[in-house]
Amino acid sequence: MEQNRQKLIAAGRKAFAEHGYANASMDNLTASVGLTRGALYHNFGDKRGLMAAVVNQIDAEMAAEAQALAARHDDLWQRLLSEGEAYIEMALRPEVQRIVLLDGPAVLGDPSRWPSQNACLLSTMHSVRQLIDAGIFRPVDVEAASRLLAGAALNAALFVAASDDPATTLPKAIESFWAMAEGFLTHRPSGVCA
Repeated sequence: MEQNRQKLIAAGRKAFAEHGYANASMDNLTASVGLTRGALYHNFGDKRGLMAAVVNQIDAEMAAEAQALAARHDDLWQRLLSEGEAYIEMALRPEVQRIVLLDGPAVLGDPSRWPSQNACLLSTMHSVRQLIDAGIFRPVDVEAASRLLAGAALNAALFVAASDDPATTLPKAIESFWAMAEGFLTHRPSGVCA
């Protein structure tokens, strides 16, 4: 059962990336992995359910990659900036752009309500709590600040993906993300150049 589920997610991921959600054929998708539409309906309910599973997988990979890149920094402030920047930069990847940032919201609604976004929020909350405890961030509400920062990174990625020229839009989005994040600082940490 789990093997069929993973086959369908992989096939869905490929079909949605190549053809977009609206043009992806469920008959072709299931046939490509030797399964029937019945297997799709049994595992995901419908095409939208498969899309949700694909988005969840990609979004979870994005969060894990961003967190791994952030973990390379010893400085808490640089960690936060690096994680947000990495997430925003992933908007240049065709698969991420099409599935997660363009079709995902159109099909699944508000991305901030996706279960996969909880991992991003929890990671941001952990970072914000550390920054407050270290006196780097003002003593604001951890959840509120984290939701604003995670939302800013997500919306910056959406902005990049939807723009006519994502490569040109990317540095503008990152610069604005940094400027917003700096508003939480009590003072500028030494050695930081954003």
